[in-house]
Amino acid sequence: MAKNTNPDCKQCRREGCKLFLKGERCLTKCSFDKRPVIPGQHGAGRKKVSEYGIQLREKNKVRRAYGLLEKQFRIYYEKATRSKEATGWALLKMLELRLDNVVYRLGLGVSRSEARQIVNHGHITVNGKKVNIPSYQVKVGDVIAVKDSKQSLEMFASLKGTKVNTPKWLEFSTDSLTGKVLALPERDDIDLGIQEHLIVEFYSR
Repeated sequence: MAKNTNPDCKQCRREGCKLFLKGERCLTKCSFDKRPVIPGQHGAGRKKVSEYGIQLREKNKVRRAYGLLEKQFRIYYEKATRSKEATGWALLKMLELRLDNVVYRLGLGVSRSEARQIVNHGHITVNGKKVNIPSYQVKVGDVIAVKDSKQSLEMFASLKGTKVNTPKWLEFSTDSLTGKVLALPERDDIDLGIQEHLIVEFYSR
């Protein structure tokens, strides 16, 4: 499976914002706080950005935040253009409803990359059936849970009885390590300060 192997912190510096690719570590030990400039010898001297550059950075910011390669992201965009909803919002909603993102939002992984690994390793069930496809699109009413045989693993056992903050469209029980999709996400549920109209403008050129 193809994946982005670029250093996480360099990706944040390149996009000019924290993408939280390392989870809680981004709140404490973060190189972006120390060097908030573009990587490279002349990074600190680059100031003027074209309209195309602004659109490109916004597209790459979202793509990297959700851990997708360019081809994968383009496929999502093409699907969004066929939606009856606004293209930008349809794109973001599909990204939020990916199983790996939902596992991350439920607090089962400290980052989206860890959540993707959890799904790939077959630790997650959807409606009682094992699903190991990170891009699986969850639906309202779906029940996402950690497999009974995996709940004794340290990464999951440590969550038992703790308090986890989840978006209002999800609910999660740390006692049973089971979550449920209560509703579709709304625009204000998505953080990162995304300007999706710039992504649409980029692909519409």
